[in-house]
Amino acid sequence: MCKKPRLIAVDMLCQSGAATKGEQTMQEFYDGITVDVLARTLWGEARGEGAEGMKAVANVILNRAVVAQKKGKFWWGNDIIQICQKPYQFSCWNRSDPNFRKLQSVDEKDLYFATALRVARRALAGVIDDVTGGATHYHASSIVPYWAKGKTPSFVIGAHKFYNLVEV
Repeated sequence: MCKKPRLIAVDMLCQSGAATKGEQTMQEFYDGITVDVLARTLWGEARGEGAEGMKAVANVILNRAVVAQKKGKFWWGNDIIQICQKPYQFSCWNRSDPNFRKLQSVDEKDLYFATALRVARRALAGVIDDVTGGATHYHASSIVPYWAKGKTPSFVIGAHKFYNLVEV
């Protein structure tokens, strides 16, 4: 019988490879954090747009991850967590944004956050369609960022416009 460590990253010493009951592999831990960061981003950016708006924002994040993977790396980050938390990309993570403090304390008791968690899990499982047409950017309709001037949105939902500015 192989002795299991109390904290494990990946149990490569035992052939079974399964963590004992109550233990979690590092991959499971990281996957949980990824779901949480994505859900918080969806909640912070699109809770006013409902599940469909959250799905569209998730599409942008996933499309950015695909671009980074295809190019080897990209300026906005290389994985879901990096992409969500890249400064000035998703305003809810900006320290000066009023959503930032709310983002840190929201939990599943909030119906919109529970919805964001469900959308995040489905997005990461690859079971939501990309309704944005491959969008890598979006903005609130109330503003026009420099990068959107003269561009045609690939998708519009509620108060958000989506753009496919980088080939996926």
